[in-house]
Parts: sequence; structure tokens; C-alpha cells
Amino acid sequence: MAETVQKRRPQFRNIHVTQIVQYRLPIAGIMSILHRISGAAMFVMLPAMVWLFDLSLTSELSYAQLTEVTDFVIVKLILCGLAWAFIHHFMGGIRHLVNDLHIGITKEASPKMATGFLAASLLVTALACLKIFGAL
Repeated sequence: MAETVQKRRPQFRNIHVTQIVQYRLPIAGIMSILHRISGAAMFVMLPAMVWLFDLSLTSELSYAQLTEVTDFVIVKLILCGLAWAFIHHFMGGIRHLVNDLHIGITKEASPKMATGFLAASLLVTALACLKIFGAL
């Protein structure tokens, strides 16, 4: 009788960090990862945003305290980061909704659409940061 030759099954192990760094992620993948990061950033900063919102509505004295807090450059930078997180997450969500309509899901259109949405989110974020720093 013929002996059956058993093939060695491939072993899939966890990849090392150096392999992750060497892998070139497509722009749609970068956009997706940034979408997750921006959502996590908004979630983590939610207590601070609720506190700032409370300061803005409670009284005139608390609003004056809010303006004092937001005069610091570090707070303005944090607000710029939050603006990026919100705008990027919003644009990424719109991109996902457009993809759900089966628009731009081909191999050629997906990178173009991801690049367009990423550029739009960065442009709107730049405008928001200019407004936060008082340039607009």
C-alpha cells in the first residue's frame, strides 16, 4: 500500500514588532487605524470635555474660569488634538457610510477616497486650530 505523505501544516505565530514596522500599510488601512485612535481619544477625554461644557453653562463666573483655563497654550494644543479627533472620526464615519453604499470600494477607488477624506479632515482640522488660537 502507498503511504500517505502528510504535509507539515504552516505555523502561524504572533508577529514581532519589527515585522509590523516593515509592513507598508495602505492609505485606507492608515485611515481606519486613525479612525480607531480618534475614537479612543475622544472617549478618554470625555470627562474633561464634560467639565469644560459644565464651566461654559453654569454661571458667568464659571465661564470666566473657562476663559482663563483656555488661555494656556497647552490647553489650546489639547483642544486642537480633540478637534482633530472629532473631525477625523466624523470624516472617517462618513467614509464608512459611503462605503456601505458600495461607492469607492474598488481596488483603484479606495485609496483615492481614503486620501481625499484624510486630506479633507486635515484641512478642516487646520482651520479649527487656527480658530482655537485666534488666527481666524
